[in-house]
Formats: sequence, structure tokens, C-alpha cells
Amino acid sequence: MAEKKKGKDEDTFDVMDLAEYAKKQRWWNRVFGNNNSGPIAEKYSVATQLAIGGVTGWCAGYLFQRVGKLAASAVGGGFFLLQIANHTGYIKVDWKRVERDVNKAKKQLKLNAERPPPEVRTKVDEVQTFIKKNIVLTGGFAGGFLLGLAS
Repeated sequence: MAEKKKGKDEDTFDVMDLAEYAKKQRWWNRVFGNNNSGPIAEKYSVATQLAIGGVTGWCAGYLFQRVGKLAASAVGGGFFLLQIANHTGYIKVDWKRVERDVNKAKKQLKLNAERPPPEVRTKVDEVQTFIKKNIVLTGGFAGGFLLGLAS
């Protein structure tokens, strides 16, 4: 923390203001840890990790549920309106062209699915490392997420 400076007669140290140092740190580094300080498992008790994971998981699950219902309603309502417009004659769908475009998209997806890009693989490795280092936190998050979906 403090740097040691050698003088002629004695050693001197620079004093570091911890409040300023803490302000410069990102909040996620203070909570989840960074490469220098280790994972959250070394900083907080198991109960604290479960509480943090559970609360954040519940919030994420609750928001996922609400947004999911809204998105499903919008997509379903859109299809419903398109079917009504098609049935009443306002629009006409070229089903042969739709089938051709769907088959073309299937072929492209099949070619791209065989070899994922390397950046996807590195992100998967990062997530696996985080989960292994913070298993209690991620377990609390998963449980909270399921409770959030159910509420």
C-alpha cells in the first residue's frame, strides 16, 4: 500500500488515503473480487454470499417473469392481428417464399452451429471459472432466480 522511499538518514513512507483508494475501485470489484483480491468466497461468510445471491437472483427472476409475459403478449398479439388481417384479405402471404427463406436460414444456422467463434469459447470459460470460484453465490442466485420466477 505505502511506498518505501530511502533517504540519507532514515526510511520514509508515502501515506495512502484509503477512502480515495476505495472510491477509485469499481463496485463489482469490491463485491465480487478481482484478480488481486481473490473470489468472494474468501471475503464474506456463507450466509452473506447466499443472501447477496438470493436477493439478486430473486430480482432478476422477477424482472425476467414480467418482461417475459409482456414480450409473449406482444408477439402473440402481433401474430393474432396478422392472422386476422390475412383472413379478412388486408394482406396476402406468399407461403412458398416464406418456406424458401426459412430453409435458407436453416442451412446457414446449420453451417454456423458446427464451429462457434473463439470469443464465445473464452466467455464460456470465464463464466465457468467464476461459477467454480463463487459456487455459494451462484447457488443462491439460482435459487433466488427460481423464486423470482414463481412469485
